[in-house]
Amino acid sequence: MGAECRYEVAQAAYVKLALHALKHPATAVNGLLVGRLVEPSSSPAVVSVIDAVPLSHHPHHLALLPTLELALTLAEDHFATQGEGLAVVGYYHANPRCDDTELPPVAKRVGDHIFRYFPRSAVLLVDNKKLVEAVKGKSRDPVVQLYTRDSSKSWRQAGSDGSSQLVLKEPSTNVVLADHVTTKKWEKIVDFDEHLDDISKDWLNPGLLD
Repeated sequence: MGAECRYEVAQAAYVKLALHALKHPATAVNGLLVGRLVEPSSSPAVVSVIDAVPLSHHPHHLALLPTLELALTLAEDHFATQGEGLAVVGYYHANPRCDDTELPPVAKRVGDHIFRYFPRSAVLLVDNKKLVEAVKGKSRDPVVQLYTRDSSKSWRQAGSDGSSQLVLKEPSTNVVLADHVTTKKWEKIVDFDEHLDDISKDWLNPGLLD
């Protein structure tokens, strides 16, 4: 189903997942993508990714299904109350090594789990080298690679680089990201791990990008 979709990533979602990766450069990080299927009858169908919800930066938490299930339930419940038809539509992952551009098994497992709820789900893998270039203001290319699940139930990178199916809604998104890095906004982003350690910290990050 993924091959029939175009994924439009809003600035807020893109910047949040990038800031999450920048906050924890020495470890893998992951999170949920929130959005909606906006044009199910069009060809291709369009999945709009509105927001990103940071989950983890602790390696031993990344693959824990109970933690994921809890986070999924809490996120779904929260966005269901917004009355905008939002749901978890995918997952993002950043590897700890700058030169590692392989989608790891944990990302595939979480992607499979979300796929059961949303059959047009996507997995975005952060390209750390492109992220470094973007925050230096040297690139406007997306810093994520798009993966979708094919008919053989395998996760494949979309096209040669996923660019035909992955669209940033705002062309200036990398410029905005670089601005937020300049003001050290990455220091303020909170993931679910940090929320579990201190429940006063809001992992939904309201107002982070205001």
